[in-house]
Amino acid sequence: MQRRAKIICTIGPATSTEERIEELAQAGMNVARLNFSHGTHEDHRAVFERVRRVGARIGRPIAILQDLQGPKIRLGVFPDGPVELAAGDPFTLWMEERPGDTTGVSVSYGRLCEEVRAGDEVMIDDGLLRLHIESVHGERIETRVVVGGTLSDRKGVNLPNSGLSLSSLSDKDREDLAFGLELGVDYVALSFVRSALDVHQLRYLMPRTNDAPHIIAKIEKPQAVENIHDIIAASDGIMIARGDLGVEMPPEKVPGIQKMAIELANRMGKVSITATQMLESMTSSPRPTRAEASDVANAIYDGTAAVMLSGETASGAYPVEAVTMMHRIIEEAERDARPARVGVTEALERGRLLVFPTAIARAAVVAAEELQVRAVTCFTISGRTPRLIMSQRPTREIMAFTPSERTLHRMALYWGIKPVRSEVRYNTDEVIAHVEDVLRREHFARDGDQVIIVMGVPVGRGTPTNTIKFHSLGEHRLLAEGDED
Repeated sequence: MQRRAKIICTIGPATSTEERIEELAQAGMNVARLNFSHGTHEDHRAVFERVRRVGARIGRPIAILQDLQGPKIRLGVFPDGPVELAAGDPFTLWMEERPGDTTGVSVSYGRLCEEVRAGDEVMIDDGLLRLHIESVHGERIETRVVVGGTLSDRKGVNLPNSGLSLSSLSDKDREDLAFGLELGVDYVALSFVRSALDVHQLRYLMPRTNDAPHIIAKIEKPQAVENIHDIIAASDGIMIARGDLGVEMPPEKVPGIQKMAIELANRMGKVSITATQMLESMTSSPRPTRAEASDVANAIYDGTAAVMLSGETASGAYPVEAVTMMHRIIEEAERDARPARVGVTEALERGRLLVFPTAIARAAVVAAEELQVRAVTCFTISGRTPRLIMSQRPTREIMAFTPSERTLHRMALYWGIKPVRSEVRYNTDEVIAHVEDVLRREHFARDGDQVIIVMGVPVGRGTPTNTIKFHSLGEHRLLAEGDED
């Protein structure tokens, strides 16, 4: 059985060549992440085109995820190199651009002094350094170092106790989004989401067509956790971004939030991605720690649709080895256990318009489990039907056929789904014959095996999913031969 959970790889300096991208794909990469916090548009265009060429060459779609930077606050630069801060040192944050040294540095958000107050905490470099705000004077913030360390250029700044008014979409994000739409990215990840309104604002900037990228809301702020239900409902999936989340909130709360968010996403039929520091030690070591292996496995036990590698593949010394190891851990975890089928519950409880297609998906999965069929197959244009089937977490193989190039790539992120490019079929006999051909070609099934086919009838007209057909491979050919006699 093929691996069910998908692997997302961040493409960076260590993996941006076409040869390296193909190595990642052969090792198990399903989705390539373009991190727009770094690199130029031309850099990203080149990587985008390489990923598409690699996918075409290996005969397997690779989805492309554009990760917008968001309103990340960063320090300025230290012209004379990194500086060391010790606990108890005074340190000033300036609103105006000025070179940094041991006494202070500028910050990228000019209104910061208006939105913080004495007593607030400032976390720097993912919480490795911590400052305490003592006073605010005009264009400067006076702080005292609580936890010291090394400071270097453009480190990230978090203020967990402050409700900043930053929009989740910066001017840079809007420019990057327009570029991503021009390229044809499959997913857009929105950083520092606080409410469903942030997701709606991003969707408003996208075309109202099936070709529009799907939105992944990144859960990395306390406000996002508070509004998690509405955010998942508004988006197409979520990413539990544990780096900033673990800085903005107590680290001991992150595992529980991860489990809750994954379960809720599954209940609502949405994609869930678990990210950050999954195999962090493999940036410099050919093997992960035992704790990292357990972390990946536990995300699989939680029911995550995908796991993500960041620095491990973007700039690490062992990017291909990291993907190979991730693949092995997932396969082993999926042999041990699988999450409960909970995906239909939320839709039924909320009385959505999707209840009928959801009920069809549930019935198909229940029947597949009861009858122990070889595979569940479905035909889709938008990708909705395989997403509903995916949310049930069936143990059977799932194959999704689509004539839409965008949907084909998008489904590369769907848990357990093998996407297959297919022309539009105009009658049920054509559908069955095509399913049989592909199942045999891909060695998914052989004559005599039973499969379930989920489709909309009449076929070829974009009819919503309304039919489940039980079929034995070879039966269609025998019937056709009988007709000829």
